[in-house]
Amino acid sequence: MRLHPGEPEATGWRVEKLSEVVRRLRGPAGRPLLVAIDGRGGAGKSTLAERLRTAVPKSAVVHTDDVAWHHAYFDWGGLMAEHVIKPLHRGEAVEFRPPAWAEHDRPGAIRVAAGLDVVWIEGTGIIRDELAPWIDASIWVQGDLDEQERRLVARDGDSEAQRRHVAAWLAEELPFLLREQPWRRATFVVAGTTELPHDPHSEIVVAPAVSSSLPRGR
Repeated sequence: MRLHPGEPEATGWRVEKLSEVVRRLRGPAGRPLLVAIDGRGGAGKSTLAERLRTAVPKSAVVHTDDVAWHHAYFDWGGLMAEHVIKPLHRGEAVEFRPPAWAEHDRPGAIRVAAGLDVVWIEGTGIIRDELAPWIDASIWVQGDLDEQERRLVARDGDSEAQRRHVAAWLAEELPFLLREQPWRRATFVVAGTTELPHDPHSEIVVAPAVSSSLPRGR
């Protein structure tokens, strides 16, 4: 598996039923379990989140991309904490229209109903020190960089503008993830999502959280 320098490859992989993995994620009474799903671009985070949402009928998915839209690649922790994660942690519903949505005339809002069992919060950078006090469990999605790059090209194209966007993204992603090392704090690691049915009895490949070859903060 080809990974960026500083991210160790997970070991101890095992195949489990998705329903069994979900069953181990027990939440507190009176509010939803908040689960962060992190990984690099093209790793399969949103696909995994949708599979998990299907496996837990009373659950919802929040995408960090919606908070980050026209705001910043990674400097959105404050908005996410104050307007999404903290209200959910208090057991409240969420209806948040990020400032950039109003500035760019994007309709709608980020909405999450109260009374859910789980909220899956997915996106690169969601497992971070800043948000750790309000996150109950977390998943790092690890996959081969060559396959992730193939997926991104298939999804977003390979235009000159897209290549510039990817270069700008990586210029921030690489140091951010090296600093935060989300693979170390994850509850467990999931192998990059394959094309599997959204069935709670389908299988998933998981491993324990991985240690890092770099000390924290570098």
